[in-house]
Amino acid sequence: MQREHRAVQQLVRVALALVAVCALYGAAALPVAVAATPPAPDFVLPAAVGGNVRLSEYRGQPVMLSFWSSRCGLCGAQLVALDRYYATYRSAGLVVLGISVEDDAQRALDYAHAHPTSFPMLLDRTKGVSRAFGIERLPTTILLDRGGVVRYLHSDDRASDPSYVAQIRALLDDRVGSP
Repeated sequence: MQREHRAVQQLVRVALALVAVCALYGAAALPVAVAATPPAPDFVLPAAVGGNVRLSEYRGQPVMLSFWSSRCGLCGAQLVALDRYYATYRSAGLVVLGISVEDDAQRALDYAHAHPTSFPMLLDRTKGVSRAFGIERLPTTILLDRGGVVRYLHSDDRASDPSYVAQIRALLDDRVGSP
């Protein structure tokens, strides 16, 4: 399990490095498609409103993880865009989870309340989940297939990019990742 966890973390780091190289050379930061890997590490986090949320409870459904912080100027717009996708595709089974990487728990709660979404806003107070996924840049969005495997990674604020819709639809149509 520990080796699988490190493999997922390494894969996310490589994808983020590719995005950084594209940005450095002025190329468009394209979403990264990820090859088959072990399932993403499971986690349990408290929601800003409600109880705890466990990632493995959503096995069998495509999941979008969006990492954010109040210090990220782009994160608010990203959350709004992802909320639109959630409103459109939740009836088809899409799950969206916003994950705060905020240092200050009260600031994270305030931000979550100031940016209401239809999907759960989770509080990663110790940053254990963001470390497990190798998050180094905000906002970062990770799409998991029905089997909990990381399939796509976006390290940008372009949720309005058509690739998001294409990837969401591909994950919703793919029954192979089902447990």
